[in-house]
Amino acid sequence: MCGRVSELVKELDGNVDFANHGYAFTDRIAVQNDDARASACIGEGRRRESGLDLSRTVLPTEFCPPVLMPNDRMGAVSNLWRLALVVGSSLLASVPEEGVAVGITYVENAVASGGVCLDGSPPAYYFDKGFGTGINNWHLFIEGGAWCNDVTTCLERSSTSLGSSKEMVTERDFSGMLSRRQEINPDFYNWNRIFVAYCDGASFTGDVDSVDPATNLHFRGARAFIAIIGDLLGKGMSDAQNAFLSGCSAGGLAAILNCDKFSSLLPSSTKVKCLGDAGFFIDSKDISGYRRIGEFYSQVVATHGSANNLPTSCTSRMNPDLCFFPQNAAQQIQNPLFILNSAYDSWQIRHILAPGEADPLGLWLNCKADIKNCSADQLQTIQDFRLEFINAINQIGSSSTTGWFIDSCFVHCQSGIWETSIGGTAIAKAVGDWYYERSSFQVIDCPYPCNPTCGNYT
Repeated sequence: MCGRVSELVKELDGNVDFANHGYAFTDRIAVQNDDARASACIGEGRRRESGLDLSRTVLPTEFCPPVLMPNDRMGAVSNLWRLALVVGSSLLASVPEEGVAVGITYVENAVASGGVCLDGSPPAYYFDKGFGTGINNWHLFIEGGAWCNDVTTCLERSSTSLGSSKEMVTERDFSGMLSRRQEINPDFYNWNRIFVAYCDGASFTGDVDSVDPATNLHFRGARAFIAIIGDLLGKGMSDAQNAFLSGCSAGGLAAILNCDKFSSLLPSSTKVKCLGDAGFFIDSKDISGYRRIGEFYSQVVATHGSANNLPTSCTSRMNPDLCFFPQNAAQQIQNPLFILNSAYDSWQIRHILAPGEADPLGLWLNCKADIKNCSADQLQTIQDFRLEFINAINQIGSSSTTGWFIDSCFVHCQSGIWETSIGGTAIAKAVGDWYYERSSFQVIDCPYPCNPTCGNYT
């Protein structure tokens, strides 16, 4: 498969200077520069194939987001993004087939209130109804897929499933923390489980009234989120005893930033908790000393008009674009919060620590593909990044209602296949114990390489 995608890359982008462009990411495929050739492989460095149709699978373990950085969004990146959308649906992933297809629901009445996707289409979700003792419990999981930071990148995104419900698959298979199998998902298997499709490009925080007729771009993520919740309230969530908002990557960030808003839309009697999986993006400089992610988030907040929809407990103290970082916003969130993340988050190492713009000679490419390939100096830089990440986690405080599972795997998102353990406790048990208050869980793993349960992801 990887060889064939490489051929497609060369066929469509034969004149591209890959050494100057590094990675171009989409939600299903990573196109990687290795100095001499382009290669494309499943996930972020995974090179396995199986018989599962990825286009229908909820796979929050290895989302590869769309074009990210402002200086790397034109030319080759744009073409590779289009290529990835063509071949992405044919890629395969090593996730067990559960055999239950969940159909899409379009929130048609959201159009009237302007709570729409980037292209103006209605937001959407996939809903698998609860049963038995879980019938009054609700788990909403928000899809990941990075962000768009200006008209150019948002316009590109608006023609994909991350910007338009017209492009979304009509069915998905649920896995991991959305599974209906008790042995996989012991505490939430029989809840009402909803996969919220991500189509606004700003972690459901945007709200700009005006729509430029030239682009027809709608920056209305905050309204779309409210519309989705309103639709689910009418389908039984108004009787919820327990409600759990989670998400992966940009969806994990959305779950953190929208946690208190989610709670405010539910009955006061509902117990609400939130989890961010690989959504704890830190405000850090890259290997060249440039604060690239900070600049990018500032552009996202400005483009989408997000300032008024970020936690006011944060925006009242600092510049709103800083409140896009959980390390600044999470401490003041009123509802219990769980952070599931790797201290060696592969996406953050590839895009925050060592993005292509900071590595013009491609010296980090092999390291970013697989942490086992890193030189001693590169590994030390990554260990320093881990310490910075841990310091950021410590900023949110150690309230008894806060939980965290910070492992040492080179991975991005782990709630789709949540088998990793720390000290003998797997993710599924740690999260369940925290939610049901059987025990607290605030554990940071030992430094890489020390955790043998990481093998599934590297």
